[in-house]
This record gives sequence, C-alpha cells and structure tokens, in this order.
Amino acid sequence: MVAVARPLAEIRAMRRDDVPIVAAMEAASYDFPWTPGIFTDCLKAGHPSWAMWVDGVIAGYGVLSVAAGEAHVLNVCVGPDYRGLGLGRFLLKRLLDIARWNGAGRVFLEVRPSNPVAQSLYRAMGFEEIGRRPKYYPAKDGREDAIVMARDLGEGQ
Repeated sequence: MVAVARPLAEIRAMRRDDVPIVAAMEAASYDFPWTPGIFTDCLKAGHPSWAMWVDGVIAGYGVLSVAAGEAHVLNVCVGPDYRGLGLGRFLLKRLLDIARWNGAGRVFLEVRPSNPVAQSLYRAMGFEEIGRRPKYYPAKDGREDAIVMARDLGEGQ
C-alpha cells in the first residue's frame, strides 16, 4: 500500500468573492445545500468563515459561530476532489484553533446519522455525542435527526 501525503493547504478568511465557489462546492456536496445568501449573511454577521486553499484553488471551507465562551461549527466541507487526503482533519483542527483564539472553551456541532464519514472524523478529533435533535435536517423522505456532538477545548487540546 502506498501512502498518499496530504497536499499543502493554507487557510484564510473567506471573502465575498469566494462565495460563488464555496456555494458551488456546497451544492456538489449536499442534497440540501446552503445558498450563496446564507454564506453572505454569515460573512455580514461576522461569523468566523474560512476558506482552505490547495494549489491556488478553494478545496474546502468552514463557518463558526462564537459567543459566550462557546463555539458552534455551522458548516464544514471538503470538496469532492479533495476528500480522503486528510484535509478534513486539517480544516477541523484549524477551526478548533480559531474557536479557542476567539475565547471558546467548548465547541458544538450537529451531524447527520447518515454521514458516518463525518461522524468518524469528529470522534477522532475528540467530539462526543451529547444528544439528538429530532427531525433537524431536511431529507429526501421527510426529516432526519441530528446527532449533537461537543468537545472541550482545554489546555493542550
């Protein structure tokens, strides 16, 4: 088996001119994607929003909400062409750093039960299930629950 090295990635603040690319990646990744307007509203609201770049191309993004000593991962995505290379772990680690730098002591997120790949990443990054939100997400056959996960950002974590 040949190991594939993670490509060199960098993260910078998302800008308005990134929104069309990010929204297209979102639409290619999810059945019920955020609209360009939602991304724009997050930027207007001042939510920490970040784009991950590989070789001059946006390869993923993440959006946080930070308030009252807590952070919430609102959206995180690695584009289809960049999955399986360790970039999700890199992006999530940066989002946790950004949450910590903004004063958060705990980070929350929701994930679909039908997304075991994301669940596995979150568990590997120290998140634990703390509850469920019934019928939280739209789904092709109605609504899908959300698994609520949390992780503390203590010293050295």
